[in-house]
Amino acid sequence: MAAPDFPVDVFPRQHPRQLGSTGGGIKTIRALVLFKFSLREMMVLLHPKAVRTVKISGKAIPDRLALTVMSFIFIYFMTVVLFSFLLMASGMEFTTAFTAVIACITNSGPWTGRSRPAGNYAGLDVIQKWICVTAMLLGRLEIFTVFILFTPAY
Repeated sequence: MAAPDFPVDVFPRQHPRQLGSTGGGIKTIRALVLFKFSLREMMVLLHPKAVRTVKISGKAIPDRLALTVMSFIFIYFMTVVLFSFLLMASGMEFTTAFTAVIACITNSGPWTGRSRPAGNYAGLDVIQKWICVTAMLLGRLEIFTVFILFTPAY
């Protein structure tokens, strides 16, 4: 049986990291906040007059924090899309580009196509390596932190 065209472990590799982890990606607490606020919003849609408070470990989570988490997750996924397009524009095919960006931004190492586990990033050209390095830095240093460095207010 031939291997699937799209790796089946793309989304498990996106699994949330622990809060103290230096691995990039969506931390477990952010995924939990997103999940609980999503449940709350569905409840409010069903019962518009309901007042629901989201709690984690017995502490109420303010709406502002949920907005920040949702903003982070949106920017995270848009960064993955942008860097995937950049790699595809540099000549890489979709599956390799997408999985390479996820591997880089989550700091999980090479794992498919020209950057498979048995291989490395040596087969990439200079532009592709710089795109991957930038994704790795964004994942390691947290996307918001890096973006704040480039704001005029900083």
